[in-house]
Amino acid sequence: MSQRFSDKVVMVTGAGNGLARAAALGFAREGASLCIIDMDQAALDKTRQDAEAAGAKVLALNVNLGTREACHQAVADAVSHFGKLNVLCNIAGIVRMHHVTEVSIEDWNKLIAINMAAPFWLSQAAIPHLLESHGNIVNCTSQSSLKGCAYIVPYSMTKGAIVMMTKSMAMEYINAPIRINAVSPGTMGNTNMSTGMAFPENIDPNLFMRYGGIRPAAEPEDVASLFLYAASDDAKAVHGAILCADGGTTAD
Repeated sequence: MSQRFSDKVVMVTGAGNGLARAAALGFAREGASLCIIDMDQAALDKTRQDAEAAGAKVLALNVNLGTREACHQAVADAVSHFGKLNVLCNIAGIVRMHHVTEVSIEDWNKLIAINMAAPFWLSQAAIPHLLESHGNIVNCTSQSSLKGCAYIVPYSMTKGAIVMMTKSMAMEYINAPIRINAVSPGTMGNTNMSTGMAFPENIDPNLFMRYGGIRPAAEPEDVASLFLYAASDDAKAVHGAILCADGGTTAD
């Protein structure tokens, strides 16, 4: 097994389940020390145990990333514990489905806070440390940030914002020793991002299936490998990129 992250400290948000868990365990197998974050304590404990079994040193934080203060504190805790930070992977996210006319303020605020604001605040707090370590950020967008998708308009808006956050931060730090990229997944199996999501009534299934993909859903591990690549020195020439792992859904 490659040890691309030996002596590196990696923060992964949403690491209790799905894609973020797969990424965290991939980093652990490749020698990283980990700061993992999730609100699900039982799932967080399981990821911590499995990462430690793979040989990683792990700091597990049960944190709601819904505020600037919580995001900044999480980064401060990681740096205090390990002494540095080399990689920030902003993967935590939620999905909700709505007709546009039925979006609630509660769902709107939650989607904005977790999918859009948290990656920004975490990045803001992490960048000074990443500049010092010549590290990098890998954000998580979505095929819905690159292709119009019915019934998930607020979600798509948040992921579209992450695309422009990635590119704009990359330009702001174009002359600095830091890389900022994003991975854009498509449909995946075995994830819990849709927990709490319900299909609205009277949707047009033909519109919904447009972004279901032609190829089978990817496994989280298949997409996680792209996060590990983007975060590694193998990708030292990659900056400001949106790396797609959607089975060709956005190729049309």
